[in-house]
Amino acid sequence: MDPFSHKARKRFGQNFLSDPGIIQRIVSSIAPREDDNIVEIGPGKGAITALLLESCPKLNVVELDRDLIPILLAQFAVFKDFKIHQADALKFDFASLAENKALRIVGNLPYNISTPLIFHLLSYHGKVQDMHFMLQKEVVERMAAVPGQKSYGRLGIMVQYYCQVENLFLVPPECFQPQPKVDSAIVRLKPYQELPHPAKDVKLLERVVNVAFQQRRKTLRNGLKQLANSEQLDALKTDISVRAENLSVEQFVALSDELLDLGVKI
Repeated sequence: MDPFSHKARKRFGQNFLSDPGIIQRIVSSIAPREDDNIVEIGPGKGAITALLLESCPKLNVVELDRDLIPILLAQFAVFKDFKIHQADALKFDFASLAENKALRIVGNLPYNISTPLIFHLLSYHGKVQDMHFMLQKEVVERMAAVPGQKSYGRLGIMVQYYCQVENLFLVPPECFQPQPKVDSAIVRLKPYQELPHPAKDVKLLERVVNVAFQQRRKTLRNGLKQLANSEQLDALKTDISVRAENLSVEQFVALSDELLDLGVKI
């Protein structure tokens, strides 16, 4: 039996990259350097890992599947600064790896947990230089969407609150084993060193955005009734007769700050 054989597991959302040209293009987009502090989430069988290590021999990887650990160790044992953290990325403390230098986080993220994982990683934005992820194409489109687009919503607003977003390129299903039923895309997220539109209370901002898009076909006023009374809503300067998808990130921050000043709390 091949010691490097491993059947992709549906419960872990595993689809292993197998196209050398795409793997090279992804790593070229990351442009790893020797002194980078890179963390790879879900290295799988090490397709991207191998190329990252060529440029950056000090590498941390976070892998949930225990059966992949011996495969990775056997492949990369010669790299003394290669470290595997067998852990769930959704619960992993990424700050523990950022003591001396900002993190560069990369990964072919499991599509079944991609949105909660992105929100978890955004909580470390102050310790991150950049992030490069492979995600379902529709998720990347939602991240990069602008007001008025159908894909614009909670994910895009909160990602853009913290980061610059670049939709880099598509990755078709035939680049994977097994082939997923969806197209994928590579996205680059660069956290702002200084937030362009800092909210007075980011938890309230998250709540406002959340309720605003729960009934996206209705006006903002309808959604905000969960948070504020009629008197508070009437006092707002922000136009809440429009749908949530019409407000920019900056306008959502202004709306959240107004609600806070009017005594709205979560």
